[in-house]
Amino acid sequence: MSRPELTAPADVFYSHTEARKYTQSSRVIEIQERLTERAVELLNFPDDGSCRLILDVGCGSGLSGDRLTELGHQWIGIDLSEAMLEHAREREVEGDVTRNDMGHGVPFRPGVFDGCVSISAVQWLCNADNSAHIPQRRLKTFFTQLYKCLKRGAKAVLQIYPDGPRQAEMITTAALRVGFSGGLVVDYPNSTRAKKYFLVLAAGPPESLPRAKGEDDDEDDYERRGMRMDGRKSDKGAKYRKSNNHKGKAWVMKKKEQYRNRGVHVANDSKFTGRKRKDRL
Repeated sequence: MSRPELTAPADVFYSHTEARKYTQSSRVIEIQERLTERAVELLNFPDDGSCRLILDVGCGSGLSGDRLTELGHQWIGIDLSEAMLEHAREREVEGDVTRNDMGHGVPFRPGVFDGCVSISAVQWLCNADNSAHIPQRRLKTFFTQLYKCLKRGAKAVLQIYPDGPRQAEMITTAALRVGFSGGLVVDYPNSTRAKKYFLVLAAGPPESLPRAKGEDDDEDDYERRGMRMDGRKSDKGAKYRKSNNHKGKAWVMKKKEQYRNRGVHVANDSKFTGRKRKDRL
């Protein structure tokens, strides 16, 4: 059986010139280092000074790998862009890099990695760039093989830029369906510019999610969005539906403003906003 062709946006967006500009940008380097450091923090390795073997999905030119090396870990990177990988080899990064389309799976033996990080890559699986690209199928293939190549109980932290709540839910649901436990951690959820999404997954039993940075809400943000760690819809709405307490216009306006700050579309305000509806038979 012939291997599928490796074609995706990475080859289009990153020519050798663009890959060089990306790799040499001081701002890009700073962002990659900061996001990688946060991803390793969320991996929550025991503080025993041990060197771990980490899979870097969408490693690019090795900027995230450089930070993994500085933190004392070994790493293997995969990426689709040959131009990016050539720059990684030219820079003589410490990790091993190989060309691979993550939508075709992760080509490693079962149970070899202590953890996985991915910076700004996995959301590409949601794009259908040709007739052979079915996002749900590519997500399932990726997460199924990622689960297998991690050691039992190991974690994967995937930093993503979803184009909206629906895409974030699609990625999260695909991971939970193949056996991962975990969910989304959103750092600085109330900031438009600083907000970052981290999908924190464990190849093992469920455990509590780490607390997000900048989180100042009085209840769990993911419950309010209707997403639970076990992948089922939150039943919190049912509790409110059973309640006869009318929240009032001020409460409704406050909730709508919170949703707007998160980028969620809500109906425009009017003179009828928050009014008490008459009971119906």
